[in-house]
Amino acid sequence: MGKTRLEAFSDGVLAIIITIMVLELKVPHGETLDALLPLLPAFLSYVLSFVYIGIYWNNHHHMLHTATRVTGRMLWANLHLLFWLSLFPVTTGWMGENHFAAMPTALYGVVLLMAAIAYWLLEQAIIASEGTASVLRRAVGWDWKGKLSPVLYGTAIAATFLAPWIAQAIYVCVAILWLVPDPRIERALRQEKS
Repeated sequence: MGKTRLEAFSDGVLAIIITIMVLELKVPHGETLDALLPLLPAFLSYVLSFVYIGIYWNNHHHMLHTATRVTGRMLWANLHLLFWLSLFPVTTGWMGENHFAAMPTALYGVVLLMAAIAYWLLEQAIIASEGTASVLRRAVGWDWKGKLSPVLYGTAIAATFLAPWIAQAIYVCVAILWLVPDPRIERALRQEKS
């Protein structure tokens, strides 16, 4: 089975997720900049989630380029990932509306953790389909970012009940960690072609 439908479906779902998140932002009442201040927590949580969705879209795109075919296991793993990503609008909105209170911030972390696990499961499904000598297996190597992220999410979830700002700082740090360009897959694909 080809991968075009999987890519198109995933791209569509991610676009809808971003659209739903932006529609949750409320229009300010008033014409001064002061009218924007009450919306700041919701806007900041939107920005963080937008960055995370962008990171997942980018990495998902690169990862699927390494696959030569799609298996049933990959389809279900991809749906599992999309399920957790589809919860971003709800947790983003709840966290922003409640000014980063402990419970919404912790639930946001749970969704981040589960999305990271789902992404890893999709990665493993592709590697299983392509074999241990696959481009993706060679590209991810030890995958220190993939192993560190769930640990940081778990730490953030636990820290939320002590001080929610610690969890927020950890979520931002993990996003920054993944924003740094990671050319592993592109490099592995170039090596494969040459």
